[in-house]
Amino acid sequence: MTPKTTFAAMIAAALAATTGFAALPALAHQHGHHAAAPAAPNIVQTAMSTGVHNTLVAAVKAAGLVDTLSSPGPFTVFAPTDTAFAKLPEGTVATLVKPANKGTLTGILTYHAVAGKVTAKDLVALIRKHGGEATITTVAGGELTARLSGNKIVITDEQGRATAVTQADVMTSNGVVHVTDGVFLPA
Repeated sequence: MTPKTTFAAMIAAALAATTGFAALPALAHQHGHHAAAPAAPNIVQTAMSTGVHNTLVAAVKAAGLVDTLSSPGPFTVFAPTDTAFAKLPEGTVATLVKPANKGTLTGILTYHAVAGKVTAKDLVALIRKHGGEATITTVAGGELTARLSGNKIVITDEQGRATAVTQADVMTSNGVVHVTDGVFLPA
C-alpha cells in the first residue's frame, strides 16, 4: 500500500468511526409530533464520549473553556488522549488543574486549538504546498509545525516535541478533532 492509500484508509476509518454520531436513531413520535433529529455533538461532547479523553475534559473544565469549545466555532482541536497526558512528568496534570494555575492551563489548552476547520486533507495540502512542512498558528498565538512521516501527520510543538495524529477528522458540529498521542507545550 502506498502512503497515500494508507493515509486515505486512515481517514476513511476515522470517518467510519464518527458516522455513528450522524446515524443516531430518530426519536419516536411523541404526542403525535415528529421529534427533530439530534444535532451532531460539539467538540466537548465528542471528547466526553470517547472514554480516552477524560484528562482533556477535566482540564477543559478546570480552565473554564467548556463554553468556548461548545460555541459555534469552528475550531480545530488536537486532542491528546489520557495516555498522552500520562507521558508528562508525574504530578504535572494535577498541578495544572489547580485554580492557581488556570492561566497556564488555559495557555496549554488553547495551544491545541486552531481557529477554523482544518481537516487532514487541508493539513496535507499545506504540508505539500510548503515543501514538506507547514506552520500552524494556534488560538494561543503559538506555532505548531506539521509534517508527514510516512502516512502519519506529525505535529511538532515549540519545544521540539513531535506528536503523531493517531485519528484524523473526527467531525463535530463546531469543527474537527484530530486525536494525538502527545501533549503540545508552548515555548
